[in-house]
Amino acid sequence: MLVRTWNLFHGNTVPPQREAFLDEMIRLATADDPDVLCVQEVPGWALPQFTVGDMASRPPLGVAAGRAITSLNHGVLRSAVAGQGNAIRVLPSLRVVDHHMLVLNPARFRAQLDVDRLTKLAWAKERRIVQAVRLSNGARTFVVANTHCTGTWPAVAQAELMRAAWFADSVARPDEPLILAGDFNMWPDSEALEALTGSEWGFSAAAPGIDHILVRGAQASEPRVWPPERRTRADGTLLSDHAPVEVEVEL
Repeated sequence: MLVRTWNLFHGNTVPPQREAFLDEMIRLATADDPDVLCVQEVPGWALPQFTVGDMASRPPLGVAAGRAITSLNHGVLRSAVAGQGNAIRVLPSLRVVDHHMLVLNPARFRAQLDVDRLTKLAWAKERRIVQAVRLSNGARTFVVANTHCTGTWPAVAQAELMRAAWFADSVARPDEPLILAGDFNMWPDSEALEALTGSEWGFSAAAPGIDHILVRGAQASEPRVWPPERRTRADGTLLSDHAPVEVEVEL
C-alpha cells in the first residue's frame, strides 16, 4: 500500500506567483493512484475534492468569497481569506469506517505551554488540526492521521505533534496499524520525533526533512522524498515549497 503526504502550499510555486497550480498538483500527486494521499495547506474551496477534508483555518468571508479574492493574486494572498485545511484521498478499494478531528492549539492547550506571551498570541492566529480516519481494505482496519504542525517555534511544533500522536493513538485500537503523516515542521533529530520513533511509541523511521510518514503495527519501507525534477513543470516552475514524501506499507 502506497501512502504519500504533500504540503500543497495553497497551490503556489517557488517563488510564489500570481497564478496557482493547485489542480495540477492534485493531478500529479494522484497520477499513480497512491492508496492514501494526505495533503496540507489546502484552500477551503478545494477540500470537497478529497475523500475527507477538514477546515483548520476558516475563511473569514466564506469559501466562495475567499476563492474569488484569492484569485486576484494567489502568491500574495495565499490563505489570508481562503482559509486552509487538511485532506485525505483514498482509493475506492478502501472504505472510510469513521472520521475524527482534533484542534491542536485550543486556548487551554496554549495556556499550558511554557512559551512567552507574544509567541502564544501569534500561535493563536492560525488554528491547526489533526484528522484521523479508520479505513478498511476488506480484510482489516487501520488508522491514518494527517496533521500540520505550526512552524517558526520548535517547542510549539513539538507540543502539537505529541498532541496529534496521543489523539491518533486514542483512535486506533490495540490491534490496528497506525499511520501518522503530514507536515510536522520539524527535523528527525527533534525530541518529539526521536520519542515517537523510539521503543516506547514504536513508530517507523522519520524522513530526512520536515514532512513525515510514521508507521506503527505494520512493515514500512524507508521514506522516499520526491526529487525536485518530479514536481517541476515543463517551464521550470517548481510546484510547492515542500516535496512529497511516500512510504510503502505492508498490511
